[in-house]
Amino acid sequence: MTFKDNNKIRFFVIAWFFISLAENVAMVLVGRALCGLGVGVASLALPVYLGETIQPEVRGTLGLMPTVFGNIGILLCFTAGMYLDWRNLAMLGACLPIAYLVLMFMIPETPRWYISKGKTKQSREALQWLRGKNTDITEEMTITEKLFMESEQEATQGTISELFKRKHLKPLLISLGLMLFQQMSGINAVIFYTVQIFQDAGSTIDENLSTIIIGFVNFISTFIAAGVIDRLGRKLLLYISSVLMVLTLLSLGAFFYVQSLDVDVTAFGWLPLVSLIVYVIGFSLGFGPIPWLMMGEILPAKIRGVAASIATGFNWTCTFIVTKTFQDVINLMGAHGAFWSFGAIVAVGLVFVIISVPETRGRSLEEIEKRFTGPTRRMSAIANMKPMPTAC
Repeated sequence: MTFKDNNKIRFFVIAWFFISLAENVAMVLVGRALCGLGVGVASLALPVYLGETIQPEVRGTLGLMPTVFGNIGILLCFTAGMYLDWRNLAMLGACLPIAYLVLMFMIPETPRWYISKGKTKQSREALQWLRGKNTDITEEMTITEKLFMESEQEATQGTISELFKRKHLKPLLISLGLMLFQQMSGINAVIFYTVQIFQDAGSTIDENLSTIIIGFVNFISTFIAAGVIDRLGRKLLLYISSVLMVLTLLSLGAFFYVQSLDVDVTAFGWLPLVSLIVYVIGFSLGFGPIPWLMMGEILPAKIRGVAASIATGFNWTCTFIVTKTFQDVINLMGAHGAFWSFGAIVAVGLVFVIISVPETRGRSLEEIEKRFTGPTRRMSAIANMKPMPTAC
């Protein structure tokens, strides 16, 4: 598969048409399965493309673009959902990837991909297109070819069995832990069931307007994260993120608990919206982008490809579990129990961060890897790849 593989776009278009024209549940499930396949491909291909084409000095900022556009999509869906029924909303989802498809024909493959196929001329042309026609790419081209040869040597040594070596297992477990607490914080349940949450809360604010506000805050918070992540450090942002989410989840749970006692909570109808706004801000500052960022930072070069695939698959598995069981948890424990459970999990996540997660701000990939495995050569520009985040 090439990084510009258009199959994922076809998956999206076909999937949304399937859903829009659905006459039964089976067609909806097929459409959703195709959507999931498209997202799975995109969440690997897009970050790799960015990692191999963006200059190191701007990779951190531009690496958040998948999150930015993902949040734009959430906001667009919330807004359009006020005016469109589910069939027309699905049709909108089928139309949007068409623009993506057109733009895909305008960009080249990554220079490194061309080099891997022995197409040096096309690699140089691609790099020149990416950097601008007046930019001298001689030095960068030489370095790219050299790093590719080194990465090929490393790749021949890396096997799945390497994952279970102690020096590799620890960073992998840290990455999996961050993915676990990211999704078990309940973010996708909140995003997917926002309207229902406000309806159940009996909020005095229109639930559709509330969802748009949540989507807008989710979108803006991404830029805040981009502006402070290299100033405050990863761990401090994870601390702030955890505390904000724990406090808001506990307060939201308390609201639903008091409501379940048949107490009039009309005077506090604003609380669910305020709680969710602060919750989303907290998530977007830390546990939203940082697990993806640190996955590219702490996984050793020798296992990075396999380990990143495992971490990404684990993240999506957790996403499925949380969203699929959210309503069942509410039926079993009540809304207050569900939110308190999420809050307790995030509190455990805070302890995990304090004990296990290293600070990587200002450190090169070589320094980070040396901490876990000892001295090693840098693999390539792909080492800085950051896969596309979930929900937000």
